[in-house]
Amino acid sequence: MPLSAAVISPGRAPGRRTPVAQGEPSAEALPRVEQARELSPADARELSRLFLARLRALEEGTRAYQYARNTLIEMNLSLVQYAARRFRARAAGGGIDMDDIVQVGTIGLIKAIDRYDPDRGVEFSTLALPYITGEIKRHFRDTTWAVHVPRRLQEMRTELAKAQEALTDALNRAPTVREVAGHLGLSEEEVIDGLVAANGYTSGSLDLACEADEAQGTGRPARALADKLGETDPAMELFEDFHTLAPLLRELGARDRLILHMRFGQEKTQAEIGVELGISQMQVSRLLSRVLGRLRAGMLTP
Repeated sequence: MPLSAAVISPGRAPGRRTPVAQGEPSAEALPRVEQARELSPADARELSRLFLARLRALEEGTRAYQYARNTLIEMNLSLVQYAARRFRARAAGGGIDMDDIVQVGTIGLIKAIDRYDPDRGVEFSTLALPYITGEIKRHFRDTTWAVHVPRRLQEMRTELAKAQEALTDALNRAPTVREVAGHLGLSEEEVIDGLVAANGYTSGSLDLACEADEAQGTGRPARALADKLGETDPAMELFEDFHTLAPLLRELGARDRLILHMRFGQEKTQAEIGVELGISQMQVSRLLSRVLGRLRAGMLTP
């Protein structure tokens, strides 16, 4: 769109008078821009220089300040669209709507407008694009991981992927952990931590059909992944019992704990325990019965 068709000067429509508070800078100091989003890149750059220079002279919170700032945002939304297109494939892979990416990128654009200093002589787009892409990357980092992992490991995921790709091309095979560690200047433990953390980027439902069953083509319905992964660990049933038993054991006397340790920890017979303690096997049996009865009653007490 030609600049003359998008800009009307002075800053109000013909025949219309806009009231301005006493002492407040007027938006008439800036041209009124219609259809700011449809400006050509060249026109947007030219007007942005003017608006950014005037924005610094306006008092924040005034009507003129808001007009200049909002117009700058609309004029430079093409920068957000340009940056967002680079993340289209990544957004599709993560199930993220592109409108969300554009909104996040717009936050970066607003930050760039607020922090831009025309006196530095740097083109606005040079500052704005890193702000926009940085905000989009931060959004991916904070919202797309299926499992939360430390930021250091999140950032390592990209480095590991690039290193594996480069080494695969150079070696004509998948690189080992040691080769990846040497390429990145990391320890093997750090590389292993990064590879394990990378598994948390995406997740799948346990209700999905197992791909191996579908590939066999037997005609039978494929089982859900949850039906094929793992089984009940019998030791898990003892977990609560151990935690209930621990404080009860601490309440026993030293001889009672020793007898329990010799009988169940060292797996000695009652006769062997009696010889070691200098008592009869019958006494050992009575002591064990008393201690075990006390522990059993304590565990069953609500």
